[in-house]
Amino acid sequence: MEYPKLEKEYPVHVYDTGPDGHLSLHALFNYFQDIAADHAVKLGYGREELLKQNHFWVLSRIYAEITTLPLLGEKIRLASWPRGTDKLFALRDFEMKSPGGQLLARATSSWLIIDRDSKRIQRPDNNLTRLNSSVPGEPGILRNAEKIEPVVAGGQSSPPFKVRISDLDVNLHTNNTSYLNWVTDTYDLDFMLGNAPLSVEINYLSESRFNDTVEILTSGNGDDSGLFSHSVMRPADSTELCRVRILWKRILS
Repeated sequence: MEYPKLEKEYPVHVYDTGPDGHLSLHALFNYFQDIAADHAVKLGYGREELLKQNHFWVLSRIYAEITTLPLLGEKIRLASWPRGTDKLFALRDFEMKSPGGQLLARATSSWLIIDRDSKRIQRPDNNLTRLNSSVPGEPGILRNAEKIEPVVAGGQSSPPFKVRISDLDVNLHTNNTSYLNWVTDTYDLDFMLGNAPLSVEINYLSESRFNDTVEILTSGNGDDSGLFSHSVMRPADSTELCRVRILWKRILS
C-alpha cells in the first residue's frame, strides 16, 4: 500500500521572502501548514470532520532540514503525505523541490487529536495507523521530530510583547507559525543576512491567546556551531509555550 500524497505548486511572492530575498522560515512553515490542512480535508480528516466528533488537530512537533531556500519569483513543488502513527502521534512528512527536481527542504511532523471539552489526547484512527505497515517509497524520510531539551539557564531574554490579533488562528489560539516568526525576529539583521538555516525543530507545549504577554529566552552554545535554542514563555504563570532549535550556517560573502 502506498502513502496517499498531495502535491502543490507555490510561487514565492514578495510577502513570502525575508530581507535576504529568500523564502522566509515563517513562510516555509506556512506552506507546510497549508498543504497539511488541504490534504487532511481530502482524506476525510479535516477540521470540520473532526469537529463533528468534538475533536481537533494540534501540531505537537515538527523537524525540518533545509538544503536551500528559493528566491523571490521562483516556484516550488511541495509534496506531503501521512506516514502512519507513533503511539498517540499521527505523522506527516513533507518534501519541497524546485521545478527541476532539486531537493530544497524536507520535514516531518507529529500531530495529536484533542477532545475539545476534556482537552484529552485521543488515540489516532485505525485508518491512520494502518499506514504503519506501508513501506516508505520516499528516500528522504527523516527521523521523527524529537523532544527538545529546555533552554540553558543564563541566556538572553527578549523584551516582553503581547499576542496580537494577526497572530491568531481560527481557533483563537496563536498560530503555529507565529511562534517561529517571533523567534526569528529576535535575531540581529546582520546575522540574518549573513547566515542561512540548516535545520529547524519545534516543540509546541501549551497554547497562548490574544493579549497574553510573552517573552523569548535564547541560548547559543558559545562556539561557532551555529546552534541556537529558544523558549517562548508566558511570564504571568511561568508557562513554557514552545521550544525552538535552529541550526544556522554562515554564508560566504
